[in-house]
Amino acid sequence: MSNVVTDSMRDAGTPDDVVVTATAREPVTDATLGIAVAAAGADAAVPANRLVTIGDSLTQGFQSGAVFHTDLSWPAIVARELGWYDQFRKPVYGGPGGLPLNIELLLRDLEHRFGADLDWWEFPLALFQGRQFMDGVEDYWERGPGSSFPNVTGINHNLAIYGWDVRDTLERTWASSQAQLKAPKDDLIRQIVENNGQRAAMYVLPSVPRRTQSLTPLGAAADLGGQDADGIETLVVMLGANNALGSVTGLKVVWSAAGYDDLRRKDQYSVWRPTHFEAELGQLAAEVRKVKARHVIWSTVPHVTIAPIARGVGGKVAPGSRYFPYYTRPWIDERRFDAHRDPNITAAQARAIDSAIDQYNDAIVEVVRAARNDGRDWYVLDVAGLLDRLAARRYLDDPLARPPWWTPYELPTALRLLSPVPDSRFLLGGPRGRISGGLFSLDGVHPTTVTYGILAQEIINIMQLAGVRFFSQNGQVERTGPVRVDFERLVRLDTLITSPPALLTTGLGVLGWADQALDAIKLALPFG
Repeated sequence: MSNVVTDSMRDAGTPDDVVVTATAREPVTDATLGIAVAAAGADAAVPANRLVTIGDSLTQGFQSGAVFHTDLSWPAIVARELGWYDQFRKPVYGGPGGLPLNIELLLRDLEHRFGADLDWWEFPLALFQGRQFMDGVEDYWERGPGSSFPNVTGINHNLAIYGWDVRDTLERTWASSQAQLKAPKDDLIRQIVENNGQRAAMYVLPSVPRRTQSLTPLGAAADLGGQDADGIETLVVMLGANNALGSVTGLKVVWSAAGYDDLRRKDQYSVWRPTHFEAELGQLAAEVRKVKARHVIWSTVPHVTIAPIARGVGGKVAPGSRYFPYYTRPWIDERRFDAHRDPNITAAQARAIDSAIDQYNDAIVEVVRAARNDGRDWYVLDVAGLLDRLAARRYLDDPLARPPWWTPYELPTALRLLSPVPDSRFLLGGPRGRISGGLFSLDGVHPTTVTYGILAQEIINIMQLAGVRFFSQNGQVERTGPVRVDFERLVRLDTLITSPPALLTTGLGVLGWADQALDAIKLALPFG
């Protein structure tokens, strides 16, 4: 397919530095970029800090609108396969489903009270009960046990914080998060935990001893690297999604301009121009170079337009196209969709967002290339390519839209044996359980537990390529051969796979109602 872009493919509001392309970027398949570097020998000492991660919600373990099961984040899954789970430090969030609002628990609470079908005459009572649930979450974190912050005395190994982009990671600290806290109000209308992002960060970043309160995640990682003569064994950097995600969670495209690198001004933008992202990335790479780490894995940024929170409507714009004319909320009936009334972005805007992300990812690859040419053992994990190979409506359902490099991602056996096989559509249930979806949780943005397992497996593959040694669960016996994530275990633990909320039997209408009546979805996503 030609890479020539016609006028109809380019949105008038797209900045000149966005190179809009007609075809999809080919992902990187060689994590080393074909550049050999000296690796640690097989007899090298195993560092005390084996895995450290820097990132956002995708790394922290966010799911269905909340960070809760941090023990099922992909870093925790990797640590378990390393035989190092008991030593792996991560934040723990309690209360009614974590921060800021667990949509799965909200639906299960409504299901418990009203059954699998929510009839129209039950809506007023359901609205009252939903607000009661959300009020309880607010009370726990703003006035109850969750309002007391833990003393984080040992630096966490998982240093990811939801909602953070590159600038946040470069500047924010425990102390700056504390300084932003305001006295909460018991708001009867906007029922979301106030300053939930700052509260979440204060569970991640170190606070004791006092000197650590001024450490960014990068500074905390550098501190960990300096605690052992051998440094950190593997550092993973997975950042950048929040430099574009707001465009689909808010269904509004606002390109970055002056103030993109200012913590006080940047939130007005939903997608960063490539030149601005590259400037931020350069500073991030310089800070990562200061961290003493044997191996560093950099992730590319996924194409956020694939996330089912923004569902394409109207049929593809042309045979062989990746794009639909409009992207709107998945619970809006396609037959009744009105581009003038319903929130949406257009095909041209979606293409521009994807093209900008392609430029982000080319820049990330060049960061790794430069480091490997300098003799550093850095790698690329192309998460963008991984998600592209799982995209159901973009590629799996439309062979004409597949670029020449495209092949379907081979799911682990335990997932292929499920019926139906998990895919990237919005999760739907029926009387007998899940009937579609399964790779994305109920917020339509973040992975389910089994998808975190897929990310963990890809990280493990690169770690083994780098020569990292894996041990049994007790850490005593070294494992030989390819290390495989225990997906049978993850399937058992993934409640959205095994027993999705029965209220989903009525389709996405109940989620549309929850978002319209309770603002549940837009309040739970800290990006829109």
